[in-house]
Amino acid sequence: MPSPKIHRKAGEKNKIKGMMRKTLSEKSSSFHGRDDGAVVAAEMILRRPRTAPDLFAGRRSAEDAVAIGAPAKLTKLLLNVTIHRCLGAVRVVVPLEATVEDLIAAALRQYAKEARLPVIPPGGASDFDLHYSQFSLESLDRDEKLNELGSRNFFLYPKKAAAEVVAATARGGASTSRCSEEVDRGSIKKGTWLKFMDFLL
Repeated sequence: MPSPKIHRKAGEKNKIKGMMRKTLSEKSSSFHGRDDGAVVAAEMILRRPRTAPDLFAGRRSAEDAVAIGAPAKLTKLLLNVTIHRCLGAVRVVVPLEATVEDLIAAALRQYAKEARLPVIPPGGASDFDLHYSQFSLESLDRDEKLNELGSRNFFLYPKKAAAEVVAATARGGASTSRCSEEVDRGSIKKGTWLKFMDFLL
C-alpha cells in the first residue's frame, strides 16, 4: 500500500499536468483564432492609469482655430543680425511693433550678453546702421517698422567704418594705391618662389 507522502506527490504531479494542459489548450485556441483565449488575454492586461497630461492640447486648439478660419496672430519676430567682422549671426527676438533702432539696440545687447569676439566698444545704437545685407549700400531708416521690411536677415555696419570707406574714396586713389601695393608684394613673392624652384632643378 502506497504511503500518504507518495500519494500526495502523485496528486501534485497530476495537478501540475492538468494546469499545463489547460495553458497549452489556451495557447492553441488563441493560435487557431478562438475567442476564449483572447478573452483570457484581455483579462490579463492591466489598464495603466493616465498620469501624463495632454501635451499637445495647446497645439490642437491653435490648429483648430486655423482650421476654422481664424489665423494665428504673430506677437514676436525672430530675426538674424550679422555684425560687421563678427562670426555668425546674432538671433534676436523682438516685439512685432519694434523699429529698426530697437533691433540695433537689441542685437548689440544680445552680442554683449553672449560674450562674442571681437568686443564691440560701448557706444550705443547710434554708432551703427542696419542694412539688408553686407552688399547693400543704403542703410534702413531708423523709424521704420520691422514687420514692414519683408526680411528676417539683416547686416549691422558701424558708421565709423563706413565713414573711413567714404573718406578713402573721396581722397581719390588711396584705395587703388593699396591694391597696387598688394600686387607688387605678390609679384615679389612670386619671383622668389620661382627662384626657389630653379634651385631645386
